[in-house]
Amino acid sequence: GPPGVGKGTRAEFLSRALGACPLSTVDVFRAAHGKTAAPGAAMAAAQACMTHGDLVPDQIVLDLIGERGRCLRCSGGFMLDGFPRTVAQAQALDALLAKERLRLDAVINYELPTEEVVARLGGRLVCPACKAVFHVKTCAPRVAGICDQCGGPLTQRADDHPEAVRVRLEAYHTATEPVADYYRAQGLLVSIAANDTPGDILAHTLDALVARGLPV
Repeated sequence: GPPGVGKGTRAEFLSRALGACPLSTVDVFRAAHGKTAAPGAAMAAAQACMTHGDLVPDQIVLDLIGERGRCLRCSGGFMLDGFPRTVAQAQALDALLAKERLRLDAVINYELPTEEVVARLGGRLVCPACKAVFHVKTCAPRVAGICDQCGGPLTQRADDHPEAVRVRLEAYHTATEPVADYYRAQGLLVSIAANDTPGDILAHTLDALVARGLPV
């Protein structure tokens, strides 16, 4: 789904409902900071890239996922969040899963109109200290500009301004929409409208998975 659709929140709710092991690349990268990794490990390679301010290459991301073999074989299954973002990544993921004798059951695509994405991100406030997220209209802090959780000052990310959001959406449509076509051709794509309440979106997602014959 596009930026601002709430993929992280959707993934958290789904993980709890399904008992699936969440594999978020964002969380993996956050965990990489400040940890000692064995030489030659994918985590060490990722740390080196981030230290130099470089993007982590696709192969290293795949290796990070591959190093979490126990998560891939969790009894409740696994769920990827934030990967793949390109067709090349999707093809590489297919190869990794085939090697591990695993397969995807479904690929969930959350959809939201452009103007609603701009409105959501344009009002988003984040706490640099504890990473809590608020919204000036739909989830306002108790005290304007102050984080409810830690009391720190809230800020707006530079890339959440409307002009920047539109640029991000253009990049998303160019790079990531072909991924939806890739999985649609495999019969794996499940598209869900994300302009409802979190509870209703979760219910619609679970209903769609049940319709595919998946145990929920």
